[in-house]
Amino acid sequence: MMDRPRVLFVCVENAGRSQMAEGFARALGGDRFEVASAGSKPSGVVNPRTVQFMAEKGIRLDSHRSKGLDSIPPGEWDYVVTMGCGDACPWVPAKHREDWDLPDPKSLSDDEFREVRDRIEAAVRDLLSKLT
Repeated sequence: MMDRPRVLFVCVENAGRSQMAEGFARALGGDRFEVASAGSKPSGVVNPRTVQFMAEKGIRLDSHRSKGLDSIPPGEWDYVVTMGCGDACPWVPAKHREDWDLPDPKSLSDDEFREVRDRIEAAVRDLLSKLT
């Protein structure tokens, strides 16, 4: 079996944006990709609104936990996508890097939170199409 492309999503707390991206990548890509997410300063908890608004899309994150970069599988990633952590995102070995300029939705209204979620879904779809 051919190696699966490895994709890592990183934000600061691993409580919102990177969790949503991981959820979409798993749902849309199935087992064709190795997908993980992590935070540069993990909060330890996935934002309940993240869980709620992803459930609206049929993606369950209630069993996910916020984790740091020390918890990800070792080795080089095909893609590392950062989301708003700037200098707080440490270097992770990767063939390709992207930074998605997305606001942290935790303090946004419900509608604005959903808008960020939908932007993440579109960006994940685009990324996965590049990898197939």
